[in-house]
Amino acid sequence: MPAIELSHITKSFGAVKAVDDVSFSVEKGALFGLLGPNGAGKTTSIRVMLDIFKPDSGSVAVLGGPMTEAKKNVIGYMPEERGLYQDIPLDRCLTYLGSLKGLGAAEVKERAAAYLERFDLAAHKHKKVKELSKGMQQKAQVIATLLHKPELLIVDEPFSGLDPVNTQMIKDLLREQRQAGVTVVLCSHQMHLVEELCDRIVLIDHGKVVLYGALEEVQKRFSGNAVLVRSDRPLPPLPGVERVEAHNSALKLHLAPDTKPQEILRALVAKDIPLEQFEIAIPTLDEIFIRVVQGKGAGNE
Repeated sequence: MPAIELSHITKSFGAVKAVDDVSFSVEKGALFGLLGPNGAGKTTSIRVMLDIFKPDSGSVAVLGGPMTEAKKNVIGYMPEERGLYQDIPLDRCLTYLGSLKGLGAAEVKERAAAYLERFDLAAHKHKKVKELSKGMQQKAQVIATLLHKPELLIVDEPFSGLDPVNTQMIKDLLREQRQAGVTVVLCSHQMHLVEELCDRIVLIDHGKVVLYGALEEVQKRFSGNAVLVRSDRPLPPLPGVERVEAHNSALKLHLAPDTKPQEILRALVAKDIPLEQFEIAIPTLDEIFIRVVQGKGAGNE
């Protein structure tokens, strides 16, 4: 049974249809990417999931059925617009936010201590939240989202404002949550991080699902017919190669539709060209995102 299932959801605000017949599901224990350009309908979809907005039509099932107050206490939601109280010390802020999920002050203190130490915030816990840097506040928001040990975690732009060290820390944390059986929905514009972390993705544009499926399958569908080749010798002309372009430290060979990569490999070996790299070119999620949003997509799974 999926942790989340949206079926033919629509939601309008006046004349604007923010979500238009959106359907997708998130399996329990998955790390799932919810993607889309600004204004695409991602946040509205999340708010429908969480019963903040009621859909105009369609159905939503979360953790096996309709949303309840009990289920809200096992969901962790980190919105893009942060929700920390600026004029109180960080430890008091965490205690209050934890109490909203049913935790006592002693329980919050115990659970928060390890996170504060891990995120280098222990020495700052008595500072007012507004005195913390943007990156520190971001890490504090992550802690607040995890204090009650949620079964379902929805994080919207969790890497915003973080340096590479702290970005790695959040990546490790999300992987740990998945390994512990927590279902994680990740919303991010940083496609390379989604590519590293997520098993499956959905891409919403103008309120509609335009791409949905396992990340590996999505990349295969967009791979086209090209190979990456790296050699310490210049490549000779090869039959079936329509175009050659530089690609990082390799060359990207675009092949004719009826040419197979194995034919190019055999030709290179026959010409005694030493190969340091030979692989089928797989597009990045950045490239796929741009192609789909610009109307050159390959369709849904």
